[in-house]
Amino acid sequence: MPADEIRRRVDRAAEILQIGPLLNRKPAELSGGQRQRVAMGRALVRDVDVFLFDEPLSNLDAKLRSELRVELKRLHQRLGNTMIYVTHDQIEALTLADRIAVMKSGVIQQLDAPQTIYNRPKNLYVAGFLGSPAMNFLKGSIDRREAGFVFNTGEASIDLNGYVADGAGLRPGRAILGVRPEHILVGTGSGSLQADVDLVETMGSDSLVWLTHAGQPISVRVESTRRYHTGEKLGVTLDLTIASLFDVETQERL
Repeated sequence: MPADEIRRRVDRAAEILQIGPLLNRKPAELSGGQRQRVAMGRALVRDVDVFLFDEPLSNLDAKLRSELRVELKRLHQRLGNTMIYVTHDQIEALTLADRIAVMKSGVIQQLDAPQTIYNRPKNLYVAGFLGSPAMNFLKGSIDRREAGFVFNTGEASIDLNGYVADGAGLRPGRAILGVRPEHILVGTGSGSLQADVDLVETMGSDSLVWLTHAGQPISVRVESTRRYHTGEKLGVTLDLTIASLFDVETQERL
């Protein structure tokens, strides 16, 4: 390959990875994070059909990791090459991927678009794996009533008419209701529960309110300007159109 083309590719990769000042150093003079970026650079300078990345950002600090996520996304859009990216970081998976394969013990549990996996997880493992804070899981039972199915927590019955079921649909029996903290509204209404405030975590732009209902914990994401106190009783409403019900035995989504 012509020397000027080599230099152009090296300089471009070095600029993307912010390693320009390191190009004259020997490997022994680099830190672990710097070596990781150099390894990524070796992949980027090649004109290949498929890139294989195995947790390439794991040893970087949070700021650089965030910046390189954006650069990798731009690189993928610009090149159009297939990139297979292994990571345990949920943010990396959700922001970088066109499709995510969630694996357990070497077996793919679900292969789908990020939003589909996040909003309609195939089973209990996938539901609990993605999400920070994690999805809430309420144990109870599905009961049949004249007006349709309800989810019974022992202290409340939640109307399931708005629930979008998979496969054969709902059936009476023990089940687990999964709903994410951002899909719970504080207030009364259809499908509302009464819960007690346990503690409040302030997270900057929003807060995480931990509640207790029927002896089970529930986390709710709220605006940071809203104030709640330990021991306060609240009514919360679950958005069932985006919730998930799981069979206790099979752990598959209903």
